[in-house]
Amino acid sequence: MNETFRALLVEQLEKKVFTRKIVARKVDDLPAGELLVRVHYSSLNYKDALSATGNPGVTRNFPHTPGIDAAGEVVQCSAAGFAPGDQVIVTSYDLGMETDGGFGQMIRVPSTWALKLPQGMTLKESMMLGTAGLTAALSVEELASNGVTPARGPILVTGATGGVGSLAVAILAKAGYQVTAATGKLSETDYLKKLGAAEVIERTAVTAGVERPMMKPRWAGVIDCVGGQTLAAAIKSTVPWGVVTCCGLVDTPDLPINVFPFILRGVRLIGIDSAECPRAPRVKVWQKLAHDWKPAQLETMVDEVGLEGLEEKIQAMLAGGLKRRVLVNLAL
Repeated sequence: MNETFRALLVEQLEKKVFTRKIVARKVDDLPAGELLVRVHYSSLNYKDALSATGNPGVTRNFPHTPGIDAAGEVVQCSAAGFAPGDQVIVTSYDLGMETDGGFGQMIRVPSTWALKLPQGMTLKESMMLGTAGLTAALSVEELASNGVTPARGPILVTGATGGVGSLAVAILAKAGYQVTAATGKLSETDYLKKLGAAEVIERTAVTAGVERPMMKPRWAGVIDCVGGQTLAAAIKSTVPWGVVTCCGLVDTPDLPINVFPFILRGVRLIGIDSAECPRAPRVKVWQKLAHDWKPAQLETMVDEVGLEGLEEKIQAMLAGGLKRRVLVNLAL
């Protein structure tokens, strides 16, 4: 297939020197896969910013097109389950890492990576959520399925202004939970309250007293996007039989904690892996995101750009300067 399409291409000039430019690529140059998708929307994630700047922990083979999220329309499929014209969501797995991703107008992937777009959701909405929304929803699902109901008490969300954190706040609020949002950016208090947070606290209010073996029980559940001392403090201050989910390590991958919260309070720590999450739970939470859990504020949570606008957003993300999620419109 000789059709060409526009894509962001990252090339390596020499060791640790990378360039990014918008180019015309050929469909024939895409990797093998049963499913060819015309991408309408993508989103910018931290992993994409790392890939775009040549971080070897994400991508080692160049030239490469990043983008771990993509939503669009099936063009061809050589496997059962999809037909031309089907609208699909493709997130995670190897997309945008070593497999050319959603910052191009076409992708070709294994059909097992794709889900049909649920009724009640548009392609644009799916990428307003993206992997961040999937991760947040998987976290909320773990709380709910392990008995943490809204009646149990407040839910703490750490790193609340980040992509996963802000969507977790909005989803929890939509599901009826009382949310306490912890952030290092108290200037965003009004924004977090508009998303549904009942209370916004400075992140140091979470970790105060973390040096103690146990802390006063405060949270019925926690969605932690930070790791390190913040996660340790959250676990130590969760009520008996509460649930803590862990999906981030912006602080550190190390967890300095003892076993007391687990054996004296029965606190459960559940890791969230959206990259290799099995199909069934993916389908379940995307269905919920299309209906009962869809944040009413989605439009206000994103900045929309085309491929040409990505460079500025990538640099802002790496500098910690983004205030909203970035929706990538491949038609712009």
